[in-house]
Amino acid sequence: MFDLTTGATERMPSASRKTVLLSSLLQIIGLGLIVVVPSLYAAQNLPNVPKMTAFVVAPPPVPPPPPPAPPAVKDAAAKVMTTSPNAAPVEAPSSIAPEPADAGVVSLAGVEGGVTGGVVGGLAEALPPPPPPPPRGPVHVGGDIHPPALVRRVEPVYPAVALAAHVEGTVILEAIIDEDGSVQSVKLLRSIPLLDKAAVTAVEQWRYSPVMLNGSPVRVVLTVTVTFKIPTV
Repeated sequence: MFDLTTGATERMPSASRKTVLLSSLLQIIGLGLIVVVPSLYAAQNLPNVPKMTAFVVAPPPVPPPPPPAPPAVKDAAAKVMTTSPNAAPVEAPSSIAPEPADAGVVSLAGVEGGVTGGVVGGLAEALPPPPPPPPRGPVHVGGDIHPPALVRRVEPVYPAVALAAHVEGTVILEAIIDEDGSVQSVKLLRSIPLLDKAAVTAVEQWRYSPVMLNGSPVRVVLTVTVTFKIPTV
């Protein structure tokens, strides 16, 4: 402090300087504690981070080697097989003996009706009888098969209904002629309803000469026409 009245200067005591230094030191220490202590506390309370553990899977064991293949069986059958006495020789013989004339021949000379070189029981017993030939179907007339001759013809009876209705025309039939020349069956090929029955009834009574093929009578298929015409007065 300056004394304005006297002009003398008042000096501060030396003890106050020590006090200022001590106060500053205490402030620095307090500030350090304020900063360091919370840091230590925070470091102690940090959560424990689990450590990463790496698992290494061991590779699968190596499979055992495959068992060794069984030893190849050599052709044991060839070793066991014996040479057949009827087998052909491997090497050509030096000479061939002539075969006797009666080798393989059964002699039936002592059997009644038998001859040398015959078959026991005869051919009739050795071979089965041949099957019977299948029945021959009717053949169609034409070419080498000539139509049979008509031996007997029965005229149809004109139906009264057809006469009254003035119906006339030609009915065409297919007839199967048997081996003896008789008509076995009749089928309509072209129909006239009022005249069909009269035509079939008449043709069924017709008779033909047998048709021969290779010296034997055969059945034939024949087309027959029956014409109906109203008579004029």
